[in-house]
Amino acid sequence: MSLFLHYLSLPYLLEGIELTLQVTALGLGGGLILGLVLAWMQLSRFWLPAALARGYAVIFRGTPLILQMVFAYDALPHIGIKLPAVLAAGLALACNEAPFIAEMLRAGVLGVDRGQVSAGQALGMTPAVLMRRVIAPQAIRTMIPAFGNESVSALKNSSLASVIAVQELTLRGTQLASSTFDFFSIFFASGLLYLLLTGAVSAIQLGLEWLLDLDRTTRARRLTDYLPWRRVDLTAKLAFSEKAPLAAEAVAQPEIMPPARLLTRAERAKRAATIARNNVAVAVKDLHKNYGAQAVLGGLDLTVRIGEVVALLGPSGSGKSTLLRCINHLEDWDSGTVRVGGRRLGFRDDGKRLSPQAVANERASVGVGMVFQQFNLFSHLSAKENVAGPLRWVHGMTRLDADRRACELLDRVGLSHRAHALPRHLSGGQQQRVAIARALAPNPSVLLLDEPTSALDPELVTEVLEVIRRLAIDDGLTMIISTHQIRFADEVADRVAFLSAGSILEEGPAHEVLTHPRHPLTARFLSVMQADKALEAVR
Repeated sequence: MSLFLHYLSLPYLLEGIELTLQVTALGLGGGLILGLVLAWMQLSRFWLPAALARGYAVIFRGTPLILQMVFAYDALPHIGIKLPAVLAAGLALACNEAPFIAEMLRAGVLGVDRGQVSAGQALGMTPAVLMRRVIAPQAIRTMIPAFGNESVSALKNSSLASVIAVQELTLRGTQLASSTFDFFSIFFASGLLYLLLTGAVSAIQLGLEWLLDLDRTTRARRLTDYLPWRRVDLTAKLAFSEKAPLAAEAVAQPEIMPPARLLTRAERAKRAATIARNNVAVAVKDLHKNYGAQAVLGGLDLTVRIGEVVALLGPSGSGKSTLLRCINHLEDWDSGTVRVGGRRLGFRDDGKRLSPQAVANERASVGVGMVFQQFNLFSHLSAKENVAGPLRWVHGMTRLDADRRACELLDRVGLSHRAHALPRHLSGGQQQRVAIARALAPNPSVLLLDEPTSALDPELVTEVLEVIRRLAIDDGLTMIISTHQIRFADEVADRVAFLSAGSILEEGPAHEVLTHPRHPLTARFLSVMQADKALEAVR
């Protein structure tokens, strides 16, 4: 045992640890940088960078690391590149780690819910902002275990540097055992030193996972508060707390959602006359959209005036959601035009398509808010941060102003007491109300709602519909709503458009169309929907 302890503390072996860590650090650091480049190339919209990255991965994942180290040390000098042994080993390890790290990064990015990406785009986030604020924070948290595992693997693989005479821990242990013939004690000591190193890596990994755990209830500051996407402005935070003394009281308040007053027939007639004189808010003309050979929109025309609420009805697959996504330019279309506020979204004056960044800036300036069927809240942000974050990142608001606006809107939808809750801690109805508040935050000129209640349990539908009803009746917001709620459409919508097979078969005043449909398909659809509602009521 004394001999084992002697080897364990032997400076000759301990010096080998330094070289082991140098090779590992070079391999992981270089692998991370090169992996980022490879991941970006694979995620590129262009085929050539993706093909080159795939080719690189095939080569370096398919050849042994020991041969790559020999190549870096012995073959590169033939083309005039002579590297020290440690640097050659680090380069080979970096090149070998890069494709594995790239796949981890790519998997993390692709693992983020695509609905959140669509929500960020709809809010006017450029691709860079979307990556930095929405995708990267969630991807990093999911990649930490895999990166910890890859770090342990790289640390052990650094022992292969002994083939090019790097005096790392394994080579020194082998040399010492060859001179003393005490193989068991020396290799046992070397193995324990490796175990201590890999154990330290595992401890760092677990510590990072703990620090980045969003579900921690402790009030101690989390590491996430200091990361770029969650950076806290302490001065603004203090100013906000001083200027909003009632915020603490609001946390304890229950949800208060007084019902909106329904318009009388005379008021609806007066409103219709007023809307008829308003300017056009949205103009869709001869819109065609195909998915492969399937036509989704076939020459659709729709005009919506400022302050008007239009309900889109129709069976699933009739093109309602696609139409809304085209209006916000979340989908490209084959032909036709979409104008919001007189501006042709997604195109320059000469007819050429805008870049993704330019389209994002245009969405933000035109002001088209969107509420999605599946809520699409940013899962790493609280309710308040979901509302306030895009105001800072897209519209340049200060943290103080963005937080104040978020608190006002959450109070308006009856969720001030849940401002600091993560989306997964909210009910479906609460999540959808946060999504509505987020869409309203930048004061959009048009609000698009894509089946806002279809993903909710029946008992949660009323609370969301009440919020939308208040926006339509009390605020006069221009809205286009895809819905199957017939009674709601009758109460709130000024006009109903019935879609089938990508075309509008019938449109007109809401109450008129819903009570006296002219087209047979409209009548059949409404009768089926009413029968389904009656059956649900019986159950």
